[in-house]
Amino acid sequence: MERSFEGTTPEIADEAFVSEMAYAVGDVEVGPRSSIWPFVCLRGDGGAVTVGEETNVQEFSMLHGATLGDEVTVGHGAVVDYADVHDHSLVGMGSAVMGGATVESNCIVAANAVVRQGQRVPEGHMAYGIPAQTRPLSDEQVAQIGDTHENYVELSARYRGTEADGN
Repeated sequence: MERSFEGTTPEIADEAFVSEMAYAVGDVEVGPRSSIWPFVCLRGDGGAVTVGEETNVQEFSMLHGATLGDEVTVGHGAVVDYADVHDHSLVGMGSAVMGGATVESNCIVAANAVVRQGQRVPEGHMAYGIPAQTRPLSDEQVAQIGDTHENYVELSARYRGTEADGN
């Protein structure tokens, strides 16, 4: 469901997939070939929510005043609240990225990790634990981020195809 808020309406790219059971309100922008899955909440009512190209936000996640770059994966049940996640990064299931935090490019936020307010996860690092600590990723781990995002780009294209067919 898309809803205007105080005169601002979500902008969804034609090539994006947004589940009919997702909620986008206010200042929200979803880029091409991105996917927003069921029970995701995109709240652009106190700051813009921007989802880059080929980015996926999985079930039960919440973005509030957040910016996601291109080729980002946000796992099931994650929260990104007034924070930035740069290109080609993965935010694991059940994790939280809190206000003013920055996850730089080529990073992984491990499942259930909590990235504190104002914390910076350096490029090519993993954030893990509560509160999050960081360590460098291997080249192989960085490459695996792309595998996940590519799977969701392909899956969302299949969903868009069934919408066109009416099935």
